[in-house]
Amino acid sequence: MANAQTKTWFITGAARGLGFEIASAAAAAGDNVVVTGRNLEKLQTAYSSHGSNVLTLELDVCNDKQINTCVKQAIEHFGRIDVLVNNAGYGQLGIFEEIARQKIESQFNTNVFGLMAVTRAVLPYMREQRAGQIFNISSIAGTAGYDGASVYCATKFAVEGFSESLALEVKQFGISDIIVEPGFFRTDFLDDSSVSYGDIQLDDYKEYSAAVNDSYQSHNHQQAGDPVKFGQAILTLANEDNPPLHFAAGSDAVENIRTAYNAHLKDLNDWAHLSTTTDIE
Repeated sequence: MANAQTKTWFITGAARGLGFEIASAAAAAGDNVVVTGRNLEKLQTAYSSHGSNVLTLELDVCNDKQINTCVKQAIEHFGRIDVLVNNAGYGQLGIFEEIARQKIESQFNTNVFGLMAVTRAVLPYMREQRAGQIFNISSIAGTAGYDGASVYCATKFAVEGFSESLALEVKQFGISDIIVEPGFFRTDFLDDSSVSYGDIQLDDYKEYSAAVNDSYQSHNHQQAGDPVKFGQAILTLANEDNPPLHFAAGSDAVENIRTAYNAHLKDLNDWAHLSTTTDIE
């Protein structure tokens, strides 16, 4: 049975793309929405046509002080946070050996540690309410490895592991944790303004690296996923009493994740005879 009461949302990375569409869907449904992003001016422009049920706040998820301030402002303004959407992130693509350590650390700081920091700031209020929903935006890249995406995949695998364990820890307080695994959606994710590639060039990877990067660029703004429909799907899940732990978004996500899980299951079954020999007799 669906729960359609008015909610207050807190959404990171909401200036554009999937975050914007989630926020727009929630606001159109009459919910209160706190939208955050690193550029307040862009946020205000993006939501200029929205009503008083939308609060825009500047937030860099890598800034703990700013996180705590924004969460307190949201509570002071709307009284509670019912739905947290950890959407802020970007794609660090490229071959592992061609990506400098500093870029790898930056990717984890945003996609993993930033997500954890925002969650840590919101959870005390949800525990006090004994209710809440957390949507952690993962990816199909959190379920399988992809060419030229080792660092990005590593962050999304981390989000998956964190979220699965967190769900067990907070269930006792009436808080659910939903892992969203989008496929390719027609956003700016692959634009130069969002995606990052490696900056170290190694001759051994020259042709392979170029082919992988060209492949990603060829998908830019050609993706099959509709961001507006994605936003509506998240709104639907937020109104479910028993939402799933994992939600694959997009037909490509369903296909790719099924293929990955079947391959994992095949390895498990094919090598179970060896796996079981490691037990103490």
